[in-house]
Amino acid sequence: MNKMKDMNFSEVVESSIKIRKLYHKLEKQYHGKEWTVEEDALAFLTDAGLVGRLTMSQQERWPKGGDTISELEHKLAECIWWLIVLADRMNIDISEALQIFLSKTEKQLD
Repeated sequence: MNKMKDMNFSEVVESSIKIRKLYHKLEKQYHGKEWTVEEDALAFLTDAGLVGRLTMSQQERWPKGGDTISELEHKLAECIWWLIVLADRMNIDISEALQIFLSKTEKQLD
């Protein structure tokens, strides 16, 4: 796990895309074809919804069931992974898009 802490964003993107390709193999094996971009987007939205529910649990605004913190950490990371995957599948350079967003937003708020 220490190796992951030392990864830069481009390595995270590369690893994310590699993992998605492995999932595509499973999808073909079990369903005969890969998920569409729309199905990936729906999976992301489902996980994002779970982040909301787990956040409520973590903030003691929803009954806890299980290990909220580890589930929340997992879903937050999974949402980042899905965003990287979606960007890649739609031919968007997420690193560049993020840099532009951060720079533009910082300038607006300075």
